[in-house]
Amino acid sequence: MSDETGTPDTRAGSPAAPTGPRPEPLRFFGTTWVNHDNGYTARRVGVAVGSLAAAVASCLVLRFAFEGLSIAGTGSLVTLLVVVMFAVCSSLAFAHTWGGFSRRPDPDRQASLRGLLAIGFVGSLLAHFFRSLTEAPGEKLLREEYETARKEHERLSVRRSGNPSKKRRRR
Repeated sequence: MSDETGTPDTRAGSPAAPTGPRPEPLRFFGTTWVNHDNGYTARRVGVAVGSLAAAVASCLVLRFAFEGLSIAGTGSLVTLLVVVMFAVCSSLAFAHTWGGFSRRPDPDRQASLRGLLAIGFVGSLLAHFFRSLTEAPGEKLLREEYETARKEHERLSVRRSGNPSKKRRRR
């Protein structure tokens, strides 16, 4: 059955309830990544533009921080150490974020890297930008998991034909 808006009734026990695995939603994309419908391309463009704009804005904020260091007169060694720290943390955050698009991150490792990822936020933003040029960030991982779950569900839900209670017994 459906309601007055024509939306299928998906309550448990309903004949229209979908069976099998359901795709996991992605941030900003929901489940549009499955069939690339309902504005998927526009969302990808939005994520690419948004992450690049956030990275540029972050670099401007970091520039103000470096100007603050020079105004404070801390010296060139401290400024160099801060620049190297942000560069290393950003490159590590980029690599970690990029790797997280193809495999599930370990929660313990994620917790231990939280500080590094916070310092290297520009690298994470750039990883999102570059990944959104080809697909939704994390789509490949979720698609592989979803296809595996669907195949497993189809394999397990194959039914015998006929009524087994009417089957002749061997003697």
